[in-house]
Amino acid sequence: MISVAIVDDQPLIRAGLRMIVESQPDLRVAGEAEDGVAAVALARDRQPDVMLMDIRMPGIDGVAAAGSVLGDSPHTRVIMLTTFDVDRVIYDSLRAGASGFLFKDVTPEQLIAAIRIVAAGEMLLAPSVTRRLVESFARRPALIADADAALGALTDREREVLGQLARGLSNLEIAVRLHVSEGTVKTHVSRVLAKLGLRDRVQAVIAAYESGVVAPGGAPRPPMSPP
Repeated sequence: MISVAIVDDQPLIRAGLRMIVESQPDLRVAGEAEDGVAAVALARDRQPDVMLMDIRMPGIDGVAAAGSVLGDSPHTRVIMLTTFDVDRVIYDSLRAGASGFLFKDVTPEQLIAAIRIVAAGEMLLAPSVTRRLVESFARRPALIADADAALGALTDREREVLGQLARGLSNLEIAVRLHVSEGTVKTHVSRVLAKLGLRDRVQAVIAAYESGVVAPGGAPRPPMSPP
């Protein structure tokens, strides 16, 4: 059973989200909150598996609340829900540790699928968000020196897995591409996160692009040869 907390300052939206969640036998509502402060308290008390977080709320907004929630409840995965199509908000949400970002015009079926995907440890971004993030990174110079310093502890296979993660592939898809088992991929992902000090797959994707390990539209950059 996946426990889901709902955070939104509009009662009507909370009611709609509750109805969607409760329509599924494997999902249950762990509680509701109407602002960021209440969201942090709810996460601390109930430790939900997934939190649906509105971004624009009075007081502490969803981005700041997400950071606090994940600090107090590392088990919880946060999906940001918004009507605001703003690059800065998207990027800040992912930097705060959110595992998903969706617009509120998604269908109930898409939202239910997103909850299950994120609860399983995967990341979930609206297609338009993924495209714009890649375009944003494409405008930045690759930090080659920093990348080699930060990623030198990874094996070649771990770097390969990181490159596939950065393209949004699931563990199963990576396993098919690399001709290994899904369990092996999960092990590699866990080691990548541990070695780089990252919380989850979203942070791994950001790190891969920011460091220049993966170039938007291109292949993962191979390790530099030792001097």
